[in-house]
Amino acid sequence: MKTTFADADLEAICRQQKLASRKFGALSAKKLQLRLAELFNADHVGELVSGRPHPLQGARQGDFAVDLYGGDRLVFRAFRQPPPLKPDGSINWNEVTEVTIVQLGNYHD
Repeated sequence: MKTTFADADLEAICRQQKLASRKFGALSAKKLQLRLAELFNADHVGELVSGRPHPLQGARQGDFAVDLYGGDRLVFRAFRQPPPLKPDGSINWNEVTEVTIVQLGNYHD
């Protein structure tokens, strides 16, 4: 899947294992690399199975997250806006083939 980054800092953390380890700890950094590999190799978001993939709700509606370690998450959204929708108005994640990573960490803090 085509993946972009919301900013240069997120991209650096995703591409540099040591930087990710310093920022989030070794366990989250390791999971981050696994989740990114899964994301890069998937054809669409609906293929993701590891890390409890789930769409977010409320103020985070439109975003999608996968778990890293502890409370840390990899959060992304559809690159193309508006995203493809289902008849009920929710995002059809099975048709999202390009994403933008928008956050790493614990969004509950």
